[in-house]
Amino acid sequence: MDKLIICIDRDDDIGFKAGVASPVIGRKKNLETAAKLGIADPEDSDTNTIYAGVKLYDQLKEEELDVEIISIAGDRDVGLISDMKIADQLDKIIKKYKARSAILVSDGAEDESILPLLHSRIKVDGVHRVIVKQSENLESTYYLLKTAFNDPKISHTFFVPIGLGALIYSAFLFAGDPKYAWSAILGAIGLYMLYRGFGFDDTLEEFKSQLKHSLVSGKFSIITYSVALILTLAGTIIGAIEFWEFYTRTDIFVGIIILLMVFVNQIIWWYVAAGWIATIGRMVDIHLEGQNYKRHWPYLFFMFSLGMLLWGASTFILSMSPSVEEYFVSSDTGRNLLVLSVVGAVIVSLIGIWISTRTADVIPEAA
Repeated sequence: MDKLIICIDRDDDIGFKAGVASPVIGRKKNLETAAKLGIADPEDSDTNTIYAGVKLYDQLKEEELDVEIISIAGDRDVGLISDMKIADQLDKIIKKYKARSAILVSDGAEDESILPLLHSRIKVDGVHRVIVKQSENLESTYYLLKTAFNDPKISHTFFVPIGLGALIYSAFLFAGDPKYAWSAILGAIGLYMLYRGFGFDDTLEEFKSQLKHSLVSGKFSIITYSVALILTLAGTIIGAIEFWEFYTRTDIFVGIIILLMVFVNQIIWWYVAAGWIATIGRMVDIHLEGQNYKRHWPYLFFMFSLGMLLWGASTFILSMSPSVEEYFVSSDTGRNLLVLSVVGAVIVSLIGIWISTRTADVIPEAA
């Protein structure tokens, strides 16, 4: 086969709204799917994506090329789970059709984020982006903004930082100390941006999905996930209490960095323990399913290594700050703890890497 025309629906509108299972293969089935989706939600841009794919299919057929059109959907939980489903379907389709190249059809940057998945599996000749035309009057602009803000993916990104900033500012006003509000707001928004930027939201969504699956199927990991969640909440509360104590008990503001180090120093081992318990529960489930659980061993070492680094660095910073001399260690002790934590983290990471290479050699034999 010469080419595959691949239409991407990353958030599974064709399944959720039109009730059609993915992948959708062939011109006729894609037209039927587009019609069902158009009736279910006339405003959904994925309808136009499929029609654009069909038009491109017809044009290439007129050039006497051997092509096929396929629509692939992900999951409502857009992120890691969605991309894993798309990758699994891509593997099966490429293996079946053995096409020389593909053309991606999408309705925007979100769908095009799966390009690396496609590039790693097949040659991509190009991306055909579908842009829906709109009237350029004020009413149309207002409607588009309203529709966009009703989209959870956009509203979470736009409203959460604004709401977080407003809550922090109001809390400082209530406490009668608004002069430090902007520092706290910038710190909170910075943490939120790092949370989204490093993909921790995808990790959290995956955790929620695994927790739901474990609950429904009655797996052992439901217990360990619950314990991990309790430990995370407990650590966060303890860190917040310590943060607030250092903020309120001194006449001089110690600085947002010092307060964040106090918070990190208190929570890190709670978080590491939660990660360990959740991972061990997952390993037990995988072992009971008769699959290879050893590839999860390195995660335990890497989490412990990261915990050592963060704890050592935060302890050193706190010990060097004159405003928190009474924390619990002297500056010399803090310096020694930092060196020991760095060395220990490197050693633990090397052990994790060694185990990772060993388990990588075992996996193909088990398969």
